Amino acid sequence: MNQWDRLNNLDDDYKQKLQILYDTDGLPMEVRHYLSSWIETQEWDRAARDHALAMALFQVLLQNLDAQHGRFVLEESFLLQHKIRRHKQNFQKCLFLLLISLFQVQNLQVEPTAMETCTQLELDRKISVLQTDVQCMAHTIICLEEQQDEFDFKYQTYNMESFTDEASKLRRDTVLQGLLNRLNKCRHSTLSDIKKLLDRTEELVELLVKTELVDWQRRQQKSCIGSPDDVCLDLLEKWFTSVAGSLFHLRDFLTKLDELSGKVSYEEDPVKARKPQLFSRTERLLKYLLQSSFVVETQPSMPQAKGPLVIRTNIQFYVKTRSGLLIKFPEMNNPMEVHVSMDRYRRFNILGIATKTLTMVEGQNGAMVADFRHLNLKEQKCGGPGRGVNDICLSVTEELHILYFHTTFEMKGLSVHLKASSLPVVIISNSSQQQSAWASILWFNMLSQNPKDIKFFTNTPAAPWPQFGEMLSWQFLSATKRGLLDTQLEMIACKLFGKWTNQQNNYDAFTVPWSKFCKDMSPDTFWVWFDGILMMVKTFLVDLWRDGLIMGFVSKFKEKSLLMTKQRGTFLLRFSESVIGGITFSWVENTKSGTPEVKTVEPFTKADLSQIPFQEIIRNFQILLDDEFPENPLLYLYPNIPKDEAFGKYYSDKMGGKATTYCMYKAVFILAAIFHLVLVIVFFLTKKQLSFNQNLVISTISYIKTKLMFITKE
Repeated sequence: MNQWDRLNNLDDDYKQKLQILYDTDGLPMEVRHYLSSWIETQEWDRAARDHALAMALFQVLLQNLDAQHGRFVLEESFLLQHKIRRHKQNFQKCLFLLLISLFQVQNLQVEPTAMETCTQLELDRKISVLQTDVQCMAHTIICLEEQQDEFDFKYQTYNMESFTDEASKLRRDTVLQGLLNRLNKCRHSTLSDIKKLLDRTEELVELLVKTELVDWQRRQQKSCIGSPDDVCLDLLEKWFTSVAGSLFHLRDFLTKLDELSGKVSYEEDPVKARKPQLFSRTERLLKYLLQSSFVVETQPSMPQAKGPLVIRTNIQFYVKTRSGLLIKFPEMNNPMEVHVSMDRYRRFNILGIATKTLTMVEGQNGAMVADFRHLNLKEQKCGGPGRGVNDICLSVTEELHILYFHTTFEMKGLSVHLKASSLPVVIISNSSQQQSAWASILWFNMLSQNPKDIKFFTNTPAAPWPQFGEMLSWQFLSATKRGLLDTQLEMIACKLFGKWTNQQNNYDAFTVPWSKFCKDMSPDTFWVWFDGILMMVKTFLVDLWRDGLIMGFVSKFKEKSLLMTKQRGTFLLRFSESVIGGITFSWVENTKSGTPEVKTVEPFTKADLSQIPFQEIIRNFQILLDDEFPENPLLYLYPNIPKDEAFGKYYSDKMGGKATTYCMYKAVFILAAIFHLVLVIVFFLTKKQLSFNQNLVISTISYIKTKLMFITKE
């Protein structure tokens, strides 16, 4: 006995209270009575928190009222027809007033966040509407089944009755034919509505797979080489799950229609004619969506590598796959085993646990993932065809390989093979190949629109300057949290292409060939120079770079034009153009005639910076002037920031373990100065020709005057 029946069996005193409770238009007693079975099976608590579900239930309520109104029409219950119609109108009026109030409140709210783009909001809206319509279709199927049960009941009842006169038989046939016509009309209408839902669902599937998923894959490609793009899968996962859930519901609806048609059928039954094609289309869309949902969330990477997608043989690497769709289906009981395999470009054995089970991970919105944490590759030394594509003479660091992941999805009689693939990886056997391998990864993911193009380097495209410059900026951004300025990129472009040669005064039309960027990793290749600077900054200068204290990429000519207009003691820091991984500084000095000139010290390299922090070098830098008094000529960081104000927070009063090295430098320079000054006096007193020794003395004194002397501040 349902709840409403139990309420009707209460004592009279309680029935009176019940009548008072329902003596409003909020939920009239007639509605509670005739829709009691449906009302008591809905999740009203959840609907109070879920706007989409609440709207869906409201639409189903209106459809229920329409269906009940139709029954009263057949039963010729005019009074009840009027009451049900009035209740429906009242419900619609209440909804209209509610929507107006919600609209007014929304106008007072702030704008959506930047991540909630118009496209995303529109996609959310379309999917929400689809889910609501699918829930309404579920109610339509229930109503259709009730209509069929009503027809079947009356058909069986009339067949058991005996009619003696033709008028009674005619009246019976008319009633049955009317019920059958209504049933046939509802079947046609339901099938047409399912087709419309499939049309809209197919549009959403195409949008998700060919636009949103492709955009995510491209963002992931760029993020692998330093781009700050958002590659979170949560939003995509929500969309895929919602659309897949709707397709499973439509598949169930068509199965249910087939069952109903098996119980009651007739000539020109639309279910038998149209259901097979609709069912086949539904399964095709569902398989397509499922196959697209299986992705590699975290690309293969080694610990302490330059970046992902470079794998060294016999060194463990990590990769994670994720199903962005399956997590919302509690009906799925079969565990999904994921197996990893390798392409046959070169033959490798995959060592470690190559099969994992997709498991739900807490903290990731219940995502289903398979983590492969301890894989490594071992190249086969004998047997098999070996490196089959090397006929085209690619270097090892230009060979691209793909890891594949396989699993099978099974639910409700549907079985689909799923296959995901990594982005192409470069496999090396020695750490000395890392720099060149990472250059290949940068070039591929910067330019390739086909994430499976393993023959990319057989005909390597050139990089347009805007794209190339952006990629360079990402390298600094990912390593130091500060990218490159336009002025810094301009210096790099000038180094690559020379001064402007077009009327637009920019480099947008220029391209960088692969050979100029990295080919053969010769010492004068651009990537060797740039990567040397990047590693130096990342290791020794990251704080100074992040604070914008290092101008870095500025040519000698530009440096001179900037400093010559500034006051004495103004200096700037720039990267060496000739020394790999070197940084230097230049400052303004006045000559005896009072004209300004720019002086520069020899570049400092990793060997120097590993001994003394660069800010301490700047702090204690000294030169010997003509009057032999040491002085620090560095006073203002360009354009006019006092040196101690710019670098003060990085100074160390106690240099700790570096004190010995610090004093050693001081002692060496002082002793060298004294020694060579003594030599000069001896040579002149003995009136000997200096010849070679003269050159030695002069060059040594010049070196002492212009090179660093680290003097401890008193």
